[in-house]
Amino acid sequence: MRKTVRIAQDGACPGDFMLRNVNCPHVMLGQEFPRVAFRGHFHSLPKLMEKASSSHASHGNHKENSPFLNSSEAGKGGDYYDRNLALFEEELDIRPKVSSLLGKLVNYTNLTQGVKEHEEAESTDGSKKKVSKSPSMGTLMGVYLPCMQNIFGVILFLRLTWMVGMAGVLQSFLIVLLCCCCTMLTTISMSAIATNGVVPAGGSYFMISRSLGPEFGGAVGLCFYLGTTFAGAMYILGAIEILLTYIVPQAAIFHPSGAHDASSAMLNNMRVYGTVFLILMAVVVFVGVKYVNKFASLFLACVVISILSIYAGAIKSIFDPPVFPICMLGNRTLSRDQFDVCAKTIVKDNVTVASKLWELFCHSTNLTTENCDEYFLMNNVSEIAGIPGAASGILKDNLWSNYLEKGEILEKAHHPSVDVAGQKNNLHLYVLSDIATSFMVLVGIFFPSVTGIMAGSNRSGDLKDAQKSIPVGTILAIVTTSLVYFSCVLLFGACIEGVVLRDKYGDAVNRNLVVGTLSWPSPWVIVIGSFFSTCGAGLQSLTGAPRLLQAIAKDNIIPFLWVFGHGKANGEPTWALLLTALIAELGILIASLDMVAPILSMFFLMCYLFVNLACAVQTLLRTPNWRPRFKYYHWALSFLGMSICLALMFISSWYYALVAMLIAGMIYKYIEYQGAEKEWGDGIRGLSLSAARYALLRLEEGPPHTKNWRPQLLVLLKLDEDLHVKYPRLLTFASQLKAGKGLTIIGSVIQGNFLETYGEAQAAEQTIKNMMDIEKVKGFCQVVVANKVREGIAHLIQSCGLGGMKHNTVVLGWPYGWRQSEDPRSWKTFIGTVRCTTAAHLALLVPKNVSFYPSNHERYNEGNIDVWWIVHDGGMLMLLPFLLKQHKVWRKCKMRIFTVAQMDDNSIQMKKDLATFLYQLRIEAEVEVVEMHNSDISAYTYERTLMMEQRSQMLRQMRLTKTEREREAQLVKDRHSVARLESLYSDEEDETEPVPENIQMTWTKEKCDAEKRNRGSAVGSFRDLISIKPNQSNVRRMHTAVKLNEVIVNRSHDARLVLLNMPGPPKNTDGDENYMEFLEVLTEGLERVLLVRGGGREVITIYS
Repeated sequence: MRKTVRIAQDGACPGDFMLRNVNCPHVMLGQEFPRVAFRGHFHSLPKLMEKASSSHASHGNHKENSPFLNSSEAGKGGDYYDRNLALFEEELDIRPKVSSLLGKLVNYTNLTQGVKEHEEAESTDGSKKKVSKSPSMGTLMGVYLPCMQNIFGVILFLRLTWMVGMAGVLQSFLIVLLCCCCTMLTTISMSAIATNGVVPAGGSYFMISRSLGPEFGGAVGLCFYLGTTFAGAMYILGAIEILLTYIVPQAAIFHPSGAHDASSAMLNNMRVYGTVFLILMAVVVFVGVKYVNKFASLFLACVVISILSIYAGAIKSIFDPPVFPICMLGNRTLSRDQFDVCAKTIVKDNVTVASKLWELFCHSTNLTTENCDEYFLMNNVSEIAGIPGAASGILKDNLWSNYLEKGEILEKAHHPSVDVAGQKNNLHLYVLSDIATSFMVLVGIFFPSVTGIMAGSNRSGDLKDAQKSIPVGTILAIVTTSLVYFSCVLLFGACIEGVVLRDKYGDAVNRNLVVGTLSWPSPWVIVIGSFFSTCGAGLQSLTGAPRLLQAIAKDNIIPFLWVFGHGKANGEPTWALLLTALIAELGILIASLDMVAPILSMFFLMCYLFVNLACAVQTLLRTPNWRPRFKYYHWALSFLGMSICLALMFISSWYYALVAMLIAGMIYKYIEYQGAEKEWGDGIRGLSLSAARYALLRLEEGPPHTKNWRPQLLVLLKLDEDLHVKYPRLLTFASQLKAGKGLTIIGSVIQGNFLETYGEAQAAEQTIKNMMDIEKVKGFCQVVVANKVREGIAHLIQSCGLGGMKHNTVVLGWPYGWRQSEDPRSWKTFIGTVRCTTAAHLALLVPKNVSFYPSNHERYNEGNIDVWWIVHDGGMLMLLPFLLKQHKVWRKCKMRIFTVAQMDDNSIQMKKDLATFLYQLRIEAEVEVVEMHNSDISAYTYERTLMMEQRSQMLRQMRLTKTEREREAQLVKDRHSVARLESLYSDEEDETEPVPENIQMTWTKEKCDAEKRNRGSAVGSFRDLISIKPNQSNVRRMHTAVKLNEVIVNRSHDARLVLLNMPGPPKNTDGDENYMEFLEVLTEGLERVLLVRGGGREVITIYS
């Protein structure tokens, strides 16, 4: 029959059990106490109260303080005495609550150049910092349009028609395809790297240096810097070429003194005007970048309008082609700017007189032929249409290549002519090829017109969602520009006469820009548009290059560049701008667009090559930090992109390629040697030994960066008497966690003397190796012989591994049956090992119920891996499920992350912050914040604590025989025997209790009678046991364990695996056994639990 207790009308609390404070506010008058559920059995709170009250009454009914925490006590310690996290309170200063951590982590965005490395330098100037605006640029404005502006450039307007004329439509298609494939594959690799964490401004330099290390990063960063600087020089040269050739030719300072020095005069003009332009642009950049950014959209509009005018002109040419006649002498193309009438003679006042053309070839104004050029006399002068139009069928003539040597005359194939030698001094009257052309030369000249794909990643700090915008925007920009290039190649081949296409400077069409002749409504649209767009591109290059140099200088990997890390008060890189202008001046002194283009092609190709290499290496190594949000990449694509880059370097200019590689190699070696003297090993006695030694020495230099951290396991195995592995599933779990990567050491301890048990140790080692082969664990085995197991484990933890190849995580089995064992060594060894790992700053994994863990042959096709993130100790809880999911057993499981919110936490904001944090970690998981209210400590909690302390004291104080100790400990512990315990040791109930018939322990009536006879002597000591008042700290910890267990079982009872923060052992060793009980209570009712304890360092990062 169920008993009820009613509170007396005067409001006094029953016994000494106050539920919250002295006034018992939670107990109403006449209220019935609830019963406490405990694993299917019910125990009433009143019984416990009555029992305790009676025991207190027998001792004089003295007043005691409440065993429960009241509100004033709970408030004293703040976070450290949070009732729901009492198990973790001793370490909250080094392992903060998740709620306090998330508030700091969520502010990760808007980091300036160089991320954490530069934060220390900036913090000294914190008073001057302005509040940074939140990033707001989308894919269109932040990535797509900047990439379009950087990709479209001077080559499209000045050299694409000439390339189509020389290479023909088919080979031009091949050139464009090669270059666009190179950039597309590089973009795929870049997208993977850029979405693998937060990439601040710094673009390719930051990505490569963080992926391949400072040596590669510095070398490639400087290559990219030099490429961007020479790109600025190329754009300036293009602008000057447009200005002096097509806009104001009369502005030339140097004029040709003879017929053959026209090119040298032009080069000198380019040098003078180029230097002036460079100085003007550098001043604009120095005065303020905001002006450059303001005009960026204007410059882009110029490019778009110019391209649209080409398409409009091509469509118009179908039915109304523009009139640009070309004068041909035989099959040779004449330079039209030196005469006006395309005829040998003209009729003037009914009289046939010599034309200007006759005067130029015959050196006389009359029609005498003594001094005439023989080719001029033998061939007719004719006019053909420069722009026949898209409907003319000229495409079939322009399909094939027509490469020329330097100084060769442009000729129209199949045009009637008499092949005789002409006078060499008349060559200036023809349109000549100014450089020798080939497929390789054209690749080098065209490639700069597909660069500019890094514009989006350089702006990642300004993007609202960089991990989405960078891949989408950049790939769309490449697809758009590639379509434009392919269509332009086709339109130029279909609309323009071949000799006009091969005419680089438009001499045959009266010094008009060749692409301008096709445009509609006027050639000036493209001339003016291309001039402004090249000026804008030059400004963008002079803006970006100094910032890149500043980023490299601030990283301090190349010591002599440190001065370029400084700038104006607002951060503008003044010294870097000065160096950039000086290097750009070198490009301008070259003065030839066709010579500068291959140089910057080399540097960009070198940069793209290493972007592909970085992606391929990261993919093949499968580092735990490699989790790009962009999924459409593959190491084979990266290697293909790398191969194309390398091929293009040597195709376009093998000597430039060697020079670029030499520069990059020298920078690499300089950075490497600047760090420290490296041991290379002799390499003669075995390459493998040398490589291993070199790698170990490199690892010895310092702890690994957070990105490179992966669990290097020391698995502590227990062997039975026959030297068989007791829990082989520990090895299975290790193999699933490692997936064949990283270091795994299997350690075991044999108790005894080393001299006597050496053979036994060898046999044990062989057994473990056989089991490792069965479980497919790739690693090393180490068996230690020690007098005490605890000492052996301590030796393993201290001495396993070699150099930098040491374990950082210990996997330890749970001591099953510790409650039933009379020998306390098993759980004392366990707690000692936990303390050792903490002292050694190692992570600890304790798989509980490991025999229920799946084998390597099982597959979970559904289910959850639940992470209960209670305190933050380095991010191990995030990393472990990700690593497990790499294995086929766990691959299809979903990850859920639960964190605990207290009463004073904003759970909605915590959930948002946690979701944002996981998004930046590139980990896909469901997020849930569980609210734990400050409920009263339940009677069940008090009862569990009481039983725990009774058992501990009983085993500690009573000198019983082995049989008696087992019986009494089991009697106190057994959850089914609480009622029996009351009847056995109560002063009030004696003869009325029936003989127990069905109880877990083996009881007989004789034993029961003997027990009653011995009760008199035992009753005094057991009265002391029953009257134990639990320690407040233990009650608080038990409350945490019970509450957390209740919440975890409620949410994760059907999870495939539950990962949980493992509380640290108490600082006072007297409470060790209680600590084991807390862990048991915390994990009750869960099939597979992995207790995780961090090693005191961060193991996961949001950064690339």
